[in-house]
Amino acid sequence: MAADHTYSEFAPAKVNLYLHVTGRRDDGYHLLDSLVVFADVGDRITINEAPVLILRHAGPFADALPRPGQNLIVKAATALRDAFSIDAGAAIILEKNLPVASGIGGGSADAAAAIRGLCRLWDIRVDDPRVSQVALSLGADIPVCLGGTTCVMRGIGEELRPVSGVGPFAAVLVNPGIDVPTPAVFKARTGWFSDPVAWPDPSNVGDVISNLLQTHNDLEVPAISLAPEIGDVLAALADIPGVLQARMSGSGATCFAIFETTEAAQAATAQLKRGHPAWWTAATNIGV
Repeated sequence: MAADHTYSEFAPAKVNLYLHVTGRRDDGYHLLDSLVVFADVGDRITINEAPVLILRHAGPFADALPRPGQNLIVKAATALRDAFSIDAGAAIILEKNLPVASGIGGGSADAAAAIRGLCRLWDIRVDDPRVSQVALSLGADIPVCLGGTTCVMRGIGEELRPVSGVGPFAAVLVNPGIDVPTPAVFKARTGWFSDPVAWPDPSNVGDVISNLLQTHNDLEVPAISLAPEIGDVLAALADIPGVLQARMSGSGATCFAIFETTEAAQAATAQLKRGHPAWWTAATNIGV
């Protein structure tokens, strides 16, 4: 075991460029097909040795987090320790920069970053199959967040196919300041299941946008029915000059917009902050 070391892991925002619900298993889990990319904005996990598991919060959204005992990071750390019979603890600090329950994988990315950091602290190979099993047991988004690379994600999150040519692209992330519980969004969904996408490897942003036009987010309509503010965000993004694509990510409420240039994304961010100062808005690059 490493001694007297501090391990730091970045937990990037996850963006679902499309999300199709393709079926439902007998156990109630929904089957998904989604193109997942990562942004250069996110949370940060810092880990040190300790005799017991300790989680502390910092950052602009720390007050919105559940109590440490209910946090997915603690659940991930406990599950990893049990899976490998580790007799040690860890002091974990979460710098929470992303909105909570916002559809950009904040909790899942944090748990995945904690798993990576704890693997370094406890001398566990992150590619050990038991690590993947722990990740999947905690949530559908954690396996893809554990790898942190652009993937087509299918099944209940266990089928990951890396893809190339999707980014980096300039983008804006916007959250209207509301929490949208994922189970409620799935419950509100009605209608047929969607087909999976035969996603090709594009060569430029134009190809990506053309491909995305053949897709959608199946959770966007039910999420808007629960939180109409999401529709307000999408309308505001659609009105910005130069926007190439605007869509909700995951189960909401965060939405994204893709732009041709970094300057256009930064200008859009400034415009949105002036018009909607209560919204969380960030210019970023996705597909990094």
